[in-house]
Amino acid sequence: MDSGMISKIEKAMLYAKEPERITFDTFNVTFNGDHKEHIIGYSDGAWTCTCGYFQTHSVCSHVMALERVLMGAVKPAEMVPVPA
Repeated sequence: MDSGMISKIEKAMLYAKEPERITFDTFNVTFNGDHKEHIIGYSDGAWTCTCGYFQTHSVCSHVMALERVLMGAVKPAEMVPVPA
C-alpha cells in the first residue's frame, strides 16, 4: 500500500470520529417494520414515511428511529398537532 492510501485511511478514521462534519441533505431508505416494509425519505429537512401513522402525524416510530441513528446529521421531524 502506498503512503498516499495510508494517509487517506488515517484521515477517514479521523473523520469517522467527528460525525458532526456530516449533514444529510437527501436520502431514501427501506425500513423493515414489525408488520411490513416502509419507505422513508428525507429531503432538505423534511421527512416522509409510507406508514399510516406518519400520514396523520408527520412523525412515526420509523422516522424517530432513524433520527436516533443519524443524530446530529439530520433535522428532527416536526410533529403536527392532533386536533382534540
